[in-house]
Amino acid sequence: MNNFYEVDNRNVNFFQLINYKIFECRLFGDMTNHRIKKCAILSLFFLIFFIVGSYKTCNAQSEEETEFLQMFYKDKDLVISPTRNPKPISEVAENITVITKNDIEMMNAHTVSEVLNSVPGLFISFNQDFGAFAQVSIQGSEPRHVLVVVDDVPWNSLLEGAAASGSIPVGIIERIEIIKGPASSTWGSSLGGVINIITKPAGTTETPTGTISGSYGERQTQDYRIEAAGKLGPAGYYLYLGRQDSDGLRNSRCFETNNLYSKFNITLSDNADLGLTMGYSNPEVNFGGFPSLDIRSSGLLRAFFTTAFLNMSFNPEMDIKISVRRFEQKAVQDNEVLGLGYLGLSGQPYLGNIYDEATTGASTKLTWSHGFQSVVLGMDYAHGKLEQTINAGPFLQTAGVPVAAKAHPDIDKYAVFFNDTFDIDNWSITPGIRYDYNDITGSFLSPSLGVAYRLGRESILRTSVARGFTIPPLASTSSGGLFLDPNSSLDPEDVWSYQVGAESGALHYAWIKATLFYHDLKHSLTKEPYGGGPPLYNDIYINNGKVRREGLELEMETLPFHNFSFLAGSSYVDIRPYNENGSKDRYTYLIGIRYDNKKTFKGQVTGQYVWWDLGPAYGAKYDDFIWNFNLNKKIWSKQNCGMELFFSGHNIFDGAQYTFVDSKNPDRWVETGIKFYF
Repeated sequence: MNNFYEVDNRNVNFFQLINYKIFECRLFGDMTNHRIKKCAILSLFFLIFFIVGSYKTCNAQSEEETEFLQMFYKDKDLVISPTRNPKPISEVAENITVITKNDIEMMNAHTVSEVLNSVPGLFISFNQDFGAFAQVSIQGSEPRHVLVVVDDVPWNSLLEGAAASGSIPVGIIERIEIIKGPASSTWGSSLGGVINIITKPAGTTETPTGTISGSYGERQTQDYRIEAAGKLGPAGYYLYLGRQDSDGLRNSRCFETNNLYSKFNITLSDNADLGLTMGYSNPEVNFGGFPSLDIRSSGLLRAFFTTAFLNMSFNPEMDIKISVRRFEQKAVQDNEVLGLGYLGLSGQPYLGNIYDEATTGASTKLTWSHGFQSVVLGMDYAHGKLEQTINAGPFLQTAGVPVAAKAHPDIDKYAVFFNDTFDIDNWSITPGIRYDYNDITGSFLSPSLGVAYRLGRESILRTSVARGFTIPPLASTSSGGLFLDPNSSLDPEDVWSYQVGAESGALHYAWIKATLFYHDLKHSLTKEPYGGGPPLYNDIYINNGKVRREGLELEMETLPFHNFSFLAGSSYVDIRPYNENGSKDRYTYLIGIRYDNKKTFKGQVTGQYVWWDLGPAYGAKYDDFIWNFNLNKKIWSKQNCGMELFFSGHNIFDGAQYTFVDSKNPDRWVETGIKFYF
């Protein structure tokens, strides 16, 4: 839900103002950028030197020690996102992070945004309220540069490009695979990265399994979920029903949503199976009042998606997958005047937005594996259409805005992609290429090359180079917006990206990962005030921007000691040129302690700090770490059934971390709940 509001008679993206795409920070006090880069490079090379130096020691370890270290790095762990075909993570050259359902359960997360907020390299812009809408940045990218995919369905808005993750129920997630950096040679429009959300599988046993859970917290904050999986004859199934509700943890920012999801997998023969999925969600939120803008805002979102796919195996080496999909999304936002300033009388309508989108698509993917080689050849097609309505209140009408403005653009997209993974000795080399065409901006070619080198069983060196792109959203090219003219001659934003990294479990009791990245972005979208010309002199977007993003990510996690483990992470990105608010850098720290005794209880305490360094006009405050804790206590267990209690404390030290004075984060709040599993 990215909509336009008018302040001082110019075009302002209100959700971007509230949630903030703008990130600005300083690193280590007065440290200069030159010293930062030098320290980052030395840190990475120290890690590589340590890995190489400990290679012989690692090989000399006992089998018991090796298995112990495999808790962090398992050669059999498979990921699908880098090539859209399962491959061992040891062969992956991309900078990738995987979040499992166990990680999500340990957090007691209610939204996808909460989950993503725990990943170094990701910057999540939201007010941290229950069910809060959010925007995601990867390594300093814009939210529109990040592709979000659910069951192979792109979730990004046609209107402005960013994905509304608030309509994705977190309870259906099996794992999330995050590629940091462009993934256009595989996925198309995604110069910032890809967040691939993989849902829970259909059941494989006749005896159903599942969970029933409910939680209750302050301000009547509630989260109820029911899920079940099993198999009836040749058909496996997974069913989910969820509801969330809250009176608002701050300023009556109330929220509610209902979620439905189903998945069926039907075995047709030993070599073929058919799959069907369907999901629906309807989040509604009262954003509350924004006195500095003299506006009160509320909105709703309706999301529906369905997919069907056919998997066939011609022989042990060759498979084909054919799939079709449909994604519908409707966003409605109503905004009225508070009556504190010059916008009008209290309760008068100010601006109403209705965006109704629908995308139909199809994909075909052929895979061939033989010996040391794995080839993927695929095609994608999508047709999207948008119905946009902007309703202006009395104040905007006095500025010449029509009472109602409608637009209905559409777009057709075609693509073919190819990648080939060579796994020879300790080397994995993956070249890839994709050709994309759409009927608005034309064609784009995205090559990539990745290399992974395995030092023993616990250490990997990775490097990659890739060209990526993001097509301009329809608001910029076709439909326009409030005080915004469309520019049909826009080109895609494109980037050349370079990354090098290392990860290792060669230390006896810890896993360490470090990555350096450099992104050189051209044809960046830049708003030109009054560039639309007469008679209205609206704003317009043009392709004259150049942006360079570079930085470092560090992650560390220890092995359990008496059931305790420690985790930490940090990320830093330097952005040039500065954005329009003078923002130059951003960084974050993540730390946590985890306790996991499978026989009694488990829990974790985590803290996060983000430095924004925004100007005084925003009234921002971000002086503190935000600390959260979660406890899960098993109270009954028998065979495959059991019951556990859980308790969560959020922002337990009343920390302040917000980027807009009218959108403060909640103070400390607690919740408790119960889960029954069978």
